[in-house]
Parts: sequence; structure tokens; C-alpha cells
Amino acid sequence: MQEMIEIPKMEYEKLKRKAEVDEELLNELVQGLKDIKEGRVKRVK
Repeated sequence: MQEMIEIPKMEYEKLKRKAEVDEELLNELVQGLKDIKEGRVKRVK
């Protein structure tokens, strides 16, 4: 059984937004690495 804690709603919303942003960034990073691996990038000077 998980332990329950109480936090203010604003703090909960802030943590929830951060988790969503972190997941989006991770997905973009993974896709970028796949593109590099498959040669779908252009070198920019």
C-alpha cells in the first residue's frame, strides 16, 4: 500500500506540468536520436 501525503493543489499542478514537459522532451530526444541513427539529418554550419 502506498503512503499518502497532502500537498497544496498549486504544488500538485506545478509537479504535474513538469512531468508532462519532461515526458515530451524525452520523446523528442528519442525521436531525434532515431533520426540521427537513420541518417535523416542535415549538417548545418
